[in-house]
Amino acid sequence: MPARTSPPRLSTLVLLTAFSPLSLNMFLPSLANIARDLEADYTLVSFAVSGYLAVTAAIQLIAGPLSDRFGRRPVLLAALAIFAFASAMCAVAQDIWTFLAFRMLQGAMISGYTLSLAIIRDTTPERQAAGLIGYVSMAMAVAPMLGPMLGGVLDTAFGWRANFYFYAAGGLALLVLCFFDLGETRPARLDAGTRTAGALLQLAREPRFWGYALCTAFSVGAFYMFVAGAPLVAEAAFAVSTAELGVFIGSITAGFMAGGFITGRLAPGRPPRTMMIAGRLVACGGLAAGLAIVSLGVHNPILFFGSTLFVGLGNGITTPSSNTGAMSVRPRLAGTAAGLSGALTVASGAVLTTLTGVALTAANAPTTLLSLMLATSCGGLLSVLWLARLERSTPRRL
Repeated sequence: MPARTSPPRLSTLVLLTAFSPLSLNMFLPSLANIARDLEADYTLVSFAVSGYLAVTAAIQLIAGPLSDRFGRRPVLLAALAIFAFASAMCAVAQDIWTFLAFRMLQGAMISGYTLSLAIIRDTTPERQAAGLIGYVSMAMAVAPMLGPMLGGVLDTAFGWRANFYFYAAGGLALLVLCFFDLGETRPARLDAGTRTAGALLQLAREPRFWGYALCTAFSVGAFYMFVAGAPLVAEAAFAVSTAELGVFIGSITAGFMAGGFITGRLAPGRPPRTMMIAGRLVACGGLAAGLAIVSLGVHNPILFFGSTLFVGLGNGITTPSSNTGAMSVRPRLAGTAAGLSGALTVASGAVLTTLTGVALTAANAPTTLLSLMLATSCGGLLSVLWLARLERSTPRRL
């Protein structure tokens, strides 16, 4: 048996990272069938998505500090065991309330993503960590594209419960893999604060942490806005088919993958702030160009969605470094930092998607969506500039 103090293979971290978005969206094609089979209102069944997101935000706030106190390995193994059990119970649920209760417990899977970031930071210097996270983040882009396709095939062939049997089998397989491959990576020497619930408060008092975390939240927030507003823009302004819409939405994900690859190659030789500023300039520049084109009265779906592609590209360049930087403010609190930053990103995404839904109408959709995305992306740029000022005047702490 491999030593349990050895770091895991990168492939293990990639699988853990990829399974987190799969747990969110793979079963989406089955929502209507779940509602029909369990004799529930569709609005109630959709809580399996919105409620799940809220639960994952809370779990990240819990799992991160726990991993700093007890170690990455036991927290991650427990989370995978909970996910596998909850998935099996969802698969056999006979009423909507049982299904939703265990669906919320499935949120433990988000620990796979959060703690993978912490493990990379534990075992890798800051700049190299940003490069590795760039490569790992590419899995976060591929999984959401392939998940609904796989879920739809499973539903068509075997029924909606097959998705949750797949989750249970996948969670169990990951549990076995991590049991043998995942060694403890938490730093051996811990200051007293890491052993208390005050870990979150320690980070909350660090202005530099907020610079990194807000940059991530604003960057990803622009993507959430795009997902919320793109269907209305496509229908109202361009009258494209659903197949074409799928390609256009997928383009921003392809941009993120390209940005992650660029980060993997360039980040090890550059300061995190440099990568973050570059990514924000790419996103803001593309959106500004798109807004200028739309304002001139040019309504072309390729040009419109071509400009939003730069959000994905910019995020792929920015977020690996911003996530790494957040975990580097207090390296011994890397788990807490990953959890708090992740929770902030999810909560901000919920607010920004709601704002998008309220602000967009069929008449103003293209201009308003680009304006909102540009303002949010500029918020990320301002966060980096504020961070640069802080880092020039504030010494780093361990």
